[in-house]
Amino acid sequence: MASQQVTPTRMELTRLKRKLVTAIRGHKLLKDKRDELMRQFLDLVRENKALREKVEAGIAAANKNFVVARAGMADEVLNVAMMAPTQEVYLEAGERNVMSVDIPVFTYKTRSADANNIYSYGFAFTSSDLDSAVKSLSDVLPDLLRLAEIEKSCQLMAAEIEKTRRRVNALEHVMIPETQESIKYITMKLDENERSTQIRLMKVKDMMLEDAHHYSERGQAG
Repeated sequence: MASQQVTPTRMELTRLKRKLVTAIRGHKLLKDKRDELMRQFLDLVRENKALREKVEAGIAAANKNFVVARAGMADEVLNVAMMAPTQEVYLEAGERNVMSVDIPVFTYKTRSADANNIYSYGFAFTSSDLDSAVKSLSDVLPDLLRLAEIEKSCQLMAAEIEKTRRRVNALEHVMIPETQESIKYITMKLDENERSTQIRLMKVKDMMLEDAHHYSERGQAG
């Protein structure tokens, strides 16, 4: 029991009261942090779901177009067409702090700003299905990067939510109740000591009055 591990002194009582005030304030701040993290986490989860469906649909469409293009083109022609890409993508990874969680931020840029500079082949010997497949993959790239960013953010925020939840529970169910119990114990002990001191003082006073009375009686008898 916590009350058996504390020294019942006024100095310890003052220290525990300050500790309790800090713990209650910290508990409120951590609860607010947990609630805000949960709100942002749920927003990211909803965005993640919508983006994943969009990205999977885009990749499926690109794969379908590639299958159709391969069926209508010779393997040698397809391999030569895709051998030397004309466009390049440069990816930069940064961080953004959200409620003490460093979540990733991906930005990218292409070597050429021309949106049509994604075809590394001429159009004379290739099918339009190949063009559609390449265009589908190019269009899905921004959403794919955003999806990776969101999924990693969700993972990091979920870990922080769990850590914050454990801290809130530790304060709410362990630290604050034990501190309150210790304060109650010390207060009770100090009250008992004060009552004992008052009783002793009253007994000493009664003894002194009794001695004075006996002394007075002896003086009158003499």
